Amino acid sequence: MVNLSESFDRQKMMETLVDPDVSCILAELESGEKNVAYLTDKLQLSSNQIKERLSYVVEHNFVIIDKNDTNEIFKVDLNKLNKIMESDDNFKNVVDGLTELDQYLN
Repeated sequence: MVNLSESFDRQKMMETLVDPDVSCILAELESGEKNVAYLTDKLQLSSNQIKERLSYVVEHNFVIIDKNDTNEIFKVDLNKLNKIMESDDNFKNVVDGLTELDQYLN
């Protein structure tokens, strides 16, 4: 199981993960770490907007921001993210429902 702090709220995390902006950011990070300039250009969000949207996932180390003198690098902990999503019954039900709907439509 994923080790999480006492301040972790599973419902809040799931709501954060399905936010359209957060989903887009995480989709970009799935293929590897990205610097803040890439994300701001790609997503048309300011660095402050990106950090604000990711604040809860950063707080719980699902996304890590490495800072150096001139840049910020964002990377996602895919293992941790996958474990939390796999362990959420509501998320599984949504995915199962979408899969079933897709099979029906196709």
